[in-house]
Amino acid sequence: MEHRRLGSSGLEVSAIGLGCMSMSGTYGKSDDGQSMAVIHRALDLGVDFLDSSDMYGWGHNEELIRRALVGRRRGVVLATKFGQVRSPDGGGNLVDGSEAYVRRACEASLARLGSDTIDLYYQHRVDPKVPIEETVGAMARLREEGKIRALGLCEAGPDTLRRAHAVHPIAALQMEYSLLYRQPAEDALALCRELGIAFVAYSPLGRSLLAGTVERVEDIPADDRRRQHPRFQGSNLDHNAGLARRLADIARAKGTTAARVALAWLLARGLDIVPIPGTKRIERLEENTGAVRVRLDTDDLRRIDATLPPGAGAGTRYPEPQMRGVYI
Repeated sequence: MEHRRLGSSGLEVSAIGLGCMSMSGTYGKSDDGQSMAVIHRALDLGVDFLDSSDMYGWGHNEELIRRALVGRRRGVVLATKFGQVRSPDGGGNLVDGSEAYVRRACEASLARLGSDTIDLYYQHRVDPKVPIEETVGAMARLREEGKIRALGLCEAGPDTLRRAHAVHPIAALQMEYSLLYRQPAEDALALCRELGIAFVAYSPLGRSLLAGTVERVEDIPADDRRRQHPRFQGSNLDHNAGLARRLADIARAKGTTAARVALAWLLARGLDIVPIPGTKRIERLEENTGAVRVRLDTDDLRRIDATLPPGAGAGTRYPEPQMRGVYI
């Protein structure tokens, strides 16, 4: 397994990480025993970068990871997030970036994780009501106290990222980035390179579209959140599935799979990019990690870019209310 650096933090992580969100019910039912087996297999394969959040199952995900890492915490770079909070009326999530909340959330995550330190601590969503300087200042104090090792932001826009980085070096920006959804990630990536910040790409397989596992809405479980996303609806899904089939044609010509080509494309974009595909299945994990052995030459990259250029994907990556909370 190759390794990559997270900005100037001193942290090094496997070139492909493991996103753990799906292990806590977001994409249909999950099984803790099976999820723990996936985490153990990931560690065996050299994947040492695990990504969680306090809102994945509202604490369940962090507790699951604690149990999975008993006796194996050493050498694992553990990332988790704060900032999304439940709405009292049961509606969409709210955000809280206040100094007091940052500290409470960190203490709660440390307890659930059973760890003295969080290696990479992200603000999950920017709180427009709180100056980013206040939030990052609170995170910096946690680092001074040894409770976190490095700071990260998720879905932060350019001005927010610059202001945050001026308060304390940001190790990583996490945003959705894949062949299907390249903007505004590629604009953000340019700024990350200017500032020396690593780019962690979530949903690098377009929430399974690029793996070719979703052709019709019926392929998605009834309790799976993807059914709410415009990209998986009607003509958008037909269009996106067609793009995935064209990527699969490219993959077959190279004797590999579409998922591996999609991940290898991200890896080839630069040593500062770390994709974190999520899965609940060992076979998918093994397929994804095999992307580090796929080498794309100049002709491959040119063909892929011609097949899935920026803007090729149809439909927004979240429903409209959630889109208002990203890249701000």
